[in-house]
Amino acid sequence: MAQSPDRSLNDRLLRSLLRRRKQALTEADVTVTDKAEVHRAVSAAALGNMMEWFDFGVYAYLASTLGKVFFPSSSPGAQVVSTFATFAAAFFVRPLGGLVFGPLGDRIGRKRVLAITMIMMAISTFAVGFLPGFSAIGFAAPILLLICRLVQGFSTGGEYAGATTYIAEYAPDKRRGFLGSWLDFGTFVGYAFGSGIVTLLTAVLGSQGMVDWGWRVPFFVAGPLGLVGLYMRLRLEETPAFLREQEADAAEAQESGYGAAEAARADDELASGARQSGKGRLKEIFTRHWEAVLICMGLVLLYNVTNYMVTSYLPTFMTETLHQGDVTAQLLILGTMVVVALTITTVGRSSDRWGRRPMFMAGSIAMVVLAIPAILLIRQGGILMPAFGCLILGLLLVCFAGTSASTLPALFPTRIRYGALSIAFNVSVSLFGGTTPLIASAIVESTGDKMVPAYYLMIAGLIGLISTFFLHETAGKPLRGSGPMVETEEQARSLVARSRTEASRQARDVWMRVRHPGHQHMNSEGGGSDEE
Repeated sequence: MAQSPDRSLNDRLLRSLLRRRKQALTEADVTVTDKAEVHRAVSAAALGNMMEWFDFGVYAYLASTLGKVFFPSSSPGAQVVSTFATFAAAFFVRPLGGLVFGPLGDRIGRKRVLAITMIMMAISTFAVGFLPGFSAIGFAAPILLLICRLVQGFSTGGEYAGATTYIAEYAPDKRRGFLGSWLDFGTFVGYAFGSGIVTLLTAVLGSQGMVDWGWRVPFFVAGPLGLVGLYMRLRLEETPAFLREQEADAAEAQESGYGAAEAARADDELASGARQSGKGRLKEIFTRHWEAVLICMGLVLLYNVTNYMVTSYLPTFMTETLHQGDVTAQLLILGTMVVVALTITTVGRSSDRWGRRPMFMAGSIAMVVLAIPAILLIRQGGILMPAFGCLILGLLLVCFAGTSASTLPALFPTRIRYGALSIAFNVSVSLFGGTTPLIASAIVESTGDKMVPAYYLMIAGLIGLISTFFLHETAGKPLRGSGPMVETEEQARSLVARSRTEASRQARDVWMRVRHPGHQHMNSEGGGSDEE
């Protein structure tokens, strides 16, 4: 007997809905992480970030000293602006580094690129300690300093995005916030280490001793740190997510016509294909993922304006603008960094429990409300009131620092994650974050308004609030383009069993909606439930 048209239509609709339903996970879809490998990955990535921020801490605390060494003919205010201009120059080449290292990391792997960036950062920072001053070679001295900063900035263009990508792709879904926060823990430990060395040398040698030769010592420390970081990174394995992506590319390439005789050349062919598709990937980033790029840039702006305001500009603001003692100002910022380092992993763990959006949202609102009171407290004399002001800014900073490393990589799928994150992150840092000390010092110098840092932070808070509004919650969920990641085999089996139950329930619900629409309506009206 022929089926009625309605019955035939329902059958086609049923088959279509069942094909499109969420498929149940298999054990092959779930990655069980190795605890030792995860710890090694986190340690190596954090150490590289520590190296990067050791240099920033040293440079920020030596801003006035370096101004006297490399720009002696200028006024004190112009010396500071010139030093921060050299500091900011490194950020203008960061997007170029991101364009080079990001896609390269998506093509040849995360660990190789992270080893390259570590070598370049260590060498460029170490070299600064050997530079002659202006009194020895004239204008060539600041030019050489600029070259070292440009190399450092270029390598940094692939560092943070690569490190966050690496940790995110190794971390179990439910602990990504906690494990990712260790990356920025390395940031502030490195900053505190660098600034602590400068503070100690300043207290022992005095201002003139630092100008004469003491400024070189912190840069010499970068050499051994770089060797340790390089050793740790060379021992890393590639991330599970990247390996799965490579396997998927290889399988797709074979289906597209690879023969057995070409199997030995598969890696070379895949690399060549990736090079040829580089422009295509860039086009994909800005056409299919433009919203994620904008959200990423907004969150990076919020984090890095706060970061560089506190870590790079505030020490100089307190000494050159507010005329506080060098050691006092340095100790206040150093204490703030210690507080941030001690609380950052707690914030990361909290983001796993409560979500990334609430952490960013609370921090953004608090920034708008508390920026002016914090700067007013810092402007007060003595130690107690400025210490409270610095503490407020430190606690605001840790809201973003403890959450960023787990939030930003989750915005992009695996195949373009490193490249997209490198580009979005570095463009935002270059335009807004790294220029913060330069712009703030120049505006304060030209207007005499000592509340400029507060206004700057409030604008960043508003932009961060808008970006957070459009951010999708990713806490506890797999990365885009990747399967679930868990810590134990038991968790994997439980996740697969739960997925099968959900898939069966969804299939049954589809069947009931198509075959018995009235039954579904009756259940919803009568308060009944189809739950098993």
